[in-house]
Amino acid sequence: MKKNLISVLILALVFANFVMTAILMFTVLPETKKANTLIEKVCSAIDLDLNSGAANGTTNVPIDQQEVYKVNGGEKITTNLAQGSDGRAHYAVLTVSLVLNTKSDNYKTYTQEFLTNQDETIKNDIIKVISGYTYEDFDSKTEEVRETILADMQELFGKDYVIGVNISESTAE
Repeated sequence: MKKNLISVLILALVFANFVMTAILMFTVLPETKKANTLIEKVCSAIDLDLNSGAANGTTNVPIDQQEVYKVNGGEKITTNLAQGSDGRAHYAVLTVSLVLNTKSDNYKTYTQEFLTNQDETIKNDIIKVISGYTYEDFDSKTEEVRETILADMQELFGKDYVIGVNISESTAE
């Protein structure tokens, strides 16, 4: 008799738990949806990107969704570096390419042809960034130079469109 009574008591508690869970679901879920809608409206009103950090970087985008654009037609870019502590004039010779996200909304806007037409602007921005570094800084802070160029290109074309900068054949003298 005790086992039967305990089984009935457990069944009643399970049913009560089920009822309380259902009440919570029907009262909390609509309010959560309303709060999410409100947050999305506020973000769109102040122009925030909810996924801003999700697609940045070449590691977050599959290789088949990446395309490389060679700045200056793949030719070397030569620019002066800032004067360093030695007082001598130095220059850098490098080849730069941009890694583009083909699944970006801006991919249809900024085509390869468009980028080719804007090549001088892109090249001048890269030269402006590089010319701010001294010989010592350019040589020792290559990753910082790359990140600065990437931030500049993302400001021009969008964070989810330009996802990487490749610097090859870099020489500083």
